Amino acid sequence: MFPQCKLLAMSASGRVPADPVSDCDEVVHDVDEIIRSGAELVIVASPAPFHAGHTIPLLKAAIPTLIEKPVTTRVEDVQHLQTVVDKTQTPVAVGYCLRYLPSSLEVKALLDKGAIGELYNAYIEIGQYLPDWRPSKYYRSSVSANAELGGGALFELSHELDYAQWLLGDLTLQYAHLRFSDELGLEVEDLVDVVTTTLSGTLVNIHLDFLQRQAYRRCRFVGSKGIVEWDLIKNEVKQTNHTGESTVYSDPAWDKNKMYLNMLQDFINMTKDNKHSCIDLQQAGKTIELIETIKKQHAKTQTKG
Repeated sequence: MFPQCKLLAMSASGRVPADPVSDCDEVVHDVDEIIRSGAELVIVASPAPFHAGHTIPLLKAAIPTLIEKPVTTRVEDVQHLQTVVDKTQTPVAVGYCLRYLPSSLEVKALLDKGAIGELYNAYIEIGQYLPDWRPSKYYRSSVSANAELGGGALFELSHELDYAQWLLGDLTLQYAHLRFSDELGLEVEDLVDVVTTTLSGTLVNIHLDFLQRQAYRRCRFVGSKGIVEWDLIKNEVKQTNHTGESTVYSDPAWDKNKMYLNMLQDFINMTKDNKHSCIDLQQAGKTIELIETIKKQHAKTQTKG
């Protein structure tokens, strides 16, 4: 998108990597160095607990910042970020990239126009085997496996919680159960099951796991006039009504790198005060609030047990 730009990289820990950093013109040591460089835009992709600490100085320096999901791991950090944004008015967005998948926009359009009538139930599921995520790295050493780095299925698979509220509105937690299987030997939850409701009374079942050997990522919406089924991996949407099943959208070969490019272009539009659909702190914060509520309810259940 910007072949002539100069790209700086900074390690989340501040260390200088021994090996060269790919696609990078220069490695800097700290955020202050980024600010002094006159950076026009920054992507913060450090472990989630460090997002606020890395982002706030950039916002105070009026540098637009795109934060990798989840925005943080604590509601207090989101509130602190929002306070800074309210004061500086520096553009900031959160990278829930699945909203830029073409099939997600098709699902959004169908639900918004009431294509399947009154929505009764939604079933959202993702499962993917954690050791296969990053084959070059031992999975127990990854961010995903470490609580202090924002690991666990709730934070790592929070895309599902984000788009559930994007598609269906605010969710109210009814039931939560987190499990720590013996299979991976993690100290973070690798199985999550929650039941929530929407303001209109839709019952939403959400399942997240690190264990399914064959990656699975699908949603099913059941309404009074039919069903919408969404396969995120196939980038496909099907609709069923009284006349039968039809494919609304299908493009399995679509280059998913475009999803990230579209997200970045959308953020650039935001920085220029052009029309955009970026995920702001308020939206991203609702996901963190939901995660905190899930963790608290689970902890309460365990205490009673």
